[in-house]
Amino acid sequence: MPKDRRKGQRKPRSIGSRSNTPDLGYYLIVTDTKETEQNYMFGLRDSIPDELKRRLIIKVSKTKTDNLVSEALSQAALQPQYSEPWIIFDRDQVKNFDSIIQNAEAVGINTGWSNPCIEIWFNAYFGAMPTYQTSVACCDGFETTFEKAANQKYQKSDKQIYNKLCKYGDEADAIKIAENKLKQCIINGMDKPSEMCPVTTVHRLVKEIRDKILK
Repeated sequence: MPKDRRKGQRKPRSIGSRSNTPDLGYYLIVTDTKETEQNYMFGLRDSIPDELKRRLIIKVSKTKTDNLVSEALSQAALQPQYSEPWIIFDRDQVKNFDSIIQNAEAVGINTGWSNPCIEIWFNAYFGAMPTYQTSVACCDGFETTFEKAANQKYQKSDKQIYNKLCKYGDEADAIKIAENKLKQCIINGMDKPSEMCPVTTVHRLVKEIRDKILK
């Protein structure tokens, strides 16, 4: 059966299908109230073995994006065993985008950011990260891509979005595409995340978890 016909029939595979228990570590993932990021992260957590799910704590903060760093620090102080803190957020219309990332890195908080929005990372699952300068254009473009691949409408509130991306797309390829985009921007002399578009670093969190579980 041709690859393109098999793709839509492929069942999502748990990224932790091996029987041995890996040294995953403990992750604290803080995002804002945007349901898209929240649903994706919960889907990522639910895809790993049951005995490891408790190692991924996902906090949906009602604070403004500007305050995500302080919120992550507060949550980390309450749960010191979670030594891998991350914040997940979009460029969108955030004015202090670069400084948020700089401040996070200065205090040991990892950042999974997307420019212009997380849908650019979703798009990578389907083989490309097109150049969209705005979140609206990015979402519209991804809606078209998703509907063509999955034969269904994309909804930002979809709680099964992670499973669907893995089922109809290719996560391993998505990681490679995202990493190449990031490297190309750096090669081209871009040193500010706000200048790097389309780029995401969410793939680094996904890759880190995949690598630890599948090794």
